[in-house]
Amino acid sequence: MSDRKSGAGRHETEEERLDRNLMELLQELRVAIPGVQVLFAFLLVVPFNQRFPDITNFQQTIYFVTLLLATGATAFLIAPTVHHRVQFREQDKERIVVAANRFAIVGLALLAAAMTGAILLITDMLYKSTTVTIVAAAVAVMFFVLWYAVPLRRSMLDS
Repeated sequence: MSDRKSGAGRHETEEERLDRNLMELLQELRVAIPGVQVLFAFLLVVPFNQRFPDITNFQQTIYFVTLLLATGATAFLIAPTVHHRVQFREQDKERIVVAANRFAIVGLALLAAAMTGAILLITDMLYKSTTVTIVAAAVAVMFFVLWYAVPLRRSMLDS
């Protein structure tokens, strides 16, 4: 195991490490949550747009799936805070940190999918051509590479 993975160089107890990990995770979620909230709010008002009744079945499906993805992202990204609040007196911070990390990763994946869905919907409304496929695929690849492939590659190289 490398020093980077073991946390060597830090003079902290296991409890201090868990506290730091949890605080870092909650701080990261403070960055992600406003993004999902803005997207969710946008999706909630879309049906009240005058053009909404004129959308195609495909656009309606993309809208609904995107709304569900944003809802899931919201639930998963807020879950670590709720779990911490509900379980913080159980003296099992390691379990909270591990679960919170998993929830955050799933929530961010759902957020990326929801944002891709929003781009797909808007691009389809504007262009209705192969541009839709190209743009949606490019956005999905961008999220995957930046949010998952780069850090996973780094983790694999460090191990």
